[in-house]
Amino acid sequence: MVRGKKNVAKALLTLLLLVAAITMIVPFLWMISTSFKKPIDVFHYPIDWLPLPLKLDNYSRVWSGSYSFALFYWNSIKVTVLSVLGTIVVSSAAAYGFGRIRFAGRDAVFMLYIATLMIPDQVTLVPRFILFNYLGLYNTHGALILPGIFTAFGTFMLRQFYMTVPNELSEAAKMEGAGHLHIWSRIMVPLSKAAMISLVILSFAWTWNEFVNPLIFLTSKELYTVPLGLNNFVDESGTEYTLMMAAAVISVLPVMVVFIICQRWFVEGVISSGVKG
Repeated sequence: MVRGKKNVAKALLTLLLLVAAITMIVPFLWMISTSFKKPIDVFHYPIDWLPLPLKLDNYSRVWSGSYSFALFYWNSIKVTVLSVLGTIVVSSAAAYGFGRIRFAGRDAVFMLYIATLMIPDQVTLVPRFILFNYLGLYNTHGALILPGIFTAFGTFMLRQFYMTVPNELSEAAKMEGAGHLHIWSRIMVPLSKAAMISLVILSFAWTWNEFVNPLIFLTSKELYTVPLGLNNFVDESGTEYTLMMAAAVISVLPVMVVFIICQRWFVEGVISSGVKG
């Protein structure tokens, strides 16, 4: 009887998740389908999920037309790659310091650092605007890259993983004369591959999809990132839904590719980073 109830509950949960998945994926499939259609076929009912022939001209007009997405792509790749690389290095080093090195006030400093997660980004917009303007970083990609390098979440995530690594490894390395830099770079970093890849996925998605900061700190169209360029493209394209959907597909493609490539390590990294703390 109990086993039967568990099976029924599991079946209902599976059905509920299936319905939720379909609800989420159908609009995405419609977006892809619409990006290959002619404008006259957008609202044709029943929906033509596989329009033939495929209108590839929509993508060529978006990518290299008068409102070129190629430049926006380059800007987003530049900002995202540099931010993610900086995040990995800084978060990993800080996590090692907070998780493996004992010093006075370590836990208090760490809690103070983690407490910054409760501060909304909107609260710091004005101070950052004043600071970046004073430093000459306003209307440059540096205003997006430098703040993105320092993330309390990344430090917390990697620290949780480092705390699960047996102390015997560090002690053995110290007995051989290794310092903290050697232990971090040669032992901790290779062992934290899954956790780091999980952080790469999250940081890549956050940075690539960032809209508010580019909107505030960038004024030159030549510096626009993909989200900001997409927003302006939608405003200028009016009711050309095929072009809007093509631009949307182009904008989400890198995040999907990164996740598909790295997904085998993602769940493992998230689980291993939350075992102990």
